Amino acid sequence: MLQNSIKYLKGIGTIRAELLEKELGIKTYEDLLNHFPFRYIDRTKFYQVKDIRNINADIQLKGKISNLQETGTGRKKRLTATFYDETGDIELVWFRNYKYIQSKLNTNDTYIIYGRPNLFNRKINIAHPEIETLEDRQKKAFLKLQPVYPSTEKLIKKGFSTRLWTQIMTALFNEVGLNFKESLPENILHELKLPDKNQALFNIHFPQSLELLHKARTRLKFEELFYLQLQLLQKNLHRKRKIKGHIFEQIGYYFNTFYKHVLPFELTGAQKRVIKEIRKDVKSGAQMNRLLQGDVGSGKTIVALLSMLMAIDNGYQASMIAPTEILAQQHYKNLKTFTDKLGLNINLLTGSTKKKERNEIAENLINGNLHILVGTHAVLEDVVKFKNLGIAIIDEQHRFGVAQRAKMWRKNTIPPHILVMTATPIPRTLALTHYGDLDISIIDELPPGRKPVQTIHRYRKDKLKVFEFIKREIAKGHQAYVVFPLIEESEMMDYQNLTDNYEKIKKFFEGTGYQISMVHGKMKPDEKEAEMLKFKNNETQIMVATTVIEVGVDVPNASIMLIESAERFGLSQLHQLRGRVGRGAEQSYCILMTDYKLSQEARIRIETMTSTNDGFKIAEVDLKLRGPGNILGTQQSGLMRFRIADIIKDAPLMRTARQYAYRILKDDMNLEKPEHQNLKFFLQKQIKETGFWNLIG
Repeated sequence: MLQNSIKYLKGIGTIRAELLEKELGIKTYEDLLNHFPFRYIDRTKFYQVKDIRNINADIQLKGKISNLQETGTGRKKRLTATFYDETGDIELVWFRNYKYIQSKLNTNDTYIIYGRPNLFNRKINIAHPEIETLEDRQKKAFLKLQPVYPSTEKLIKKGFSTRLWTQIMTALFNEVGLNFKESLPENILHELKLPDKNQALFNIHFPQSLELLHKARTRLKFEELFYLQLQLLQKNLHRKRKIKGHIFEQIGYYFNTFYKHVLPFELTGAQKRVIKEIRKDVKSGAQMNRLLQGDVGSGKTIVALLSMLMAIDNGYQASMIAPTEILAQQHYKNLKTFTDKLGLNINLLTGSTKKKERNEIAENLINGNLHILVGTHAVLEDVVKFKNLGIAIIDEQHRFGVAQRAKMWRKNTIPPHILVMTATPIPRTLALTHYGDLDISIIDELPPGRKPVQTIHRYRKDKLKVFEFIKREIAKGHQAYVVFPLIEESEMMDYQNLTDNYEKIKKFFEGTGYQISMVHGKMKPDEKEAEMLKFKNNETQIMVATTVIEVGVDVPNASIMLIESAERFGLSQLHQLRGRVGRGAEQSYCILMTDYKLSQEARIRIETMTSTNDGFKIAEVDLKLRGPGNILGTQQSGLMRFRIADIIKDAPLMRTARQYAYRILKDDMNLEKPEHQNLKFFLQKQIKETGFWNLIG
């Protein structure tokens, strides 16, 4: 019955059914059942007329009607009435169906009205209020908590009022009854004190009390999160048990030599912990799929190199890919300083690699002479073949799609181990939904000797003082970034804005002998690289740029990051930009320059940046401000279509759901036990409906 078309339900019909499908995607009884209210109105609460002047919400009043009259002519004709109680009066107005309404109203009766007050010509009015007599209210079964359903402007115009939604849901329950199949195991309901499916669905639509409503919402949220975690964890366990991986049995010459004699510093406790987690994966016999999170400068590249050395010690090759040529070149240069000391062959493959060199790389990959290949998307091309690829490392993984990552799997008969890295901290709640099928490692401490970057907020009027400060810092031998936002949609306007400011900065530093670089998105890659190289080599002391330097250039000598119009940047972008400084032993500064006028959200972003350097705390604030879809990008939003759960507010419930899902799957991965057949049915149903299995790759 739940698969019946809603056009057969009393009160809907063909026209309304087509409208509901078009506007909200509601086609079946089940879709309608799962269209949950987003808030509830307490219809036991009454306001007095004197208290409603500044209220911008639906309210309920009790009083009498006088001065009932038709006014206006033609299309402007309407019915008006004065509604009053002992504290004052307001106007009621109806623009349609007024003949019928007029015939039903009696100036001697007490009425309960419900609607939103508006101010028009200095007089408060309510247009088209819901209205009933006190006697009618006392006679009928009354829903004290009235549900308000998600709707659209078009549906509201077509008469889908709160009252109509309630009538439709009443008709639905009258027809299907309370015979819903239970979808959660009895022990979970008992342990978490959750209501059964029938109680939960009835009380979400027709709450009998606040307590029963809270229990219903908790149960339905848990169920949604539980089935999501079942899918993610089942996929994770399936990979580990079914997809074989290369076994790196030994820690050998290259790893030990690097660790004992080449590594110029002591690893942090967090780096050691992550290497142990990776070591455990690569000798397990199952393919590793691990996400490595760590702030800019936390030492992810060293962890990546040690992971690659594990592969090389066991006779395998390694690869590392990055989203931009600049970042790939930087990784290549940094890794080469170490691999040269170990006698290992490493090469770089990007879109601008010449054909002759490409052919040499291809030959050395196939014959096994090339141990490590660093590159961009060029490495993913089908023509790039390895003799025996053991591990693939993907940096800034959010810049690569699922299909692109999957191409690395096909670079060997047995898929290589995969380590995906990000310097963009992902809040734990998001990691549990979007990367819940991966194992997660976190580097949550910076190398010793690093001084935290001091972040300072300054207004535009202080610009000259800020420039004087930059001048003094450069005199000490340091360098500075000055970053401008992309302000206009037009690239030309952005370029103009940048060059105008570049000229102003040049004028200020005139006569100092300091050289200034400029980098922007319109430049050719080799021009951009040349300017960045000048800055890296301290041939220029100031780099004026757009956000192209967010990921890429690594200059330990740069100690100042001035971000102009900082209110125009998102939190994660501000944090990434700040990560460009503070890479040396000297004290570094990030200066956020803004206008005086700041929106509430911009103020929160600036205050967050000045109060903490913790990327994960910043990511949590960013999640609350922007929501999950915006943080991970629209290409990944498919996982976020929750009916009732909220991954920000319901994070504790998410963790509980994951624990229970893991407990079940640990002993029965394929849900084959008799007591889990119901779970299996609902899980397969959800996978079929969402296409989830394909979505996460």
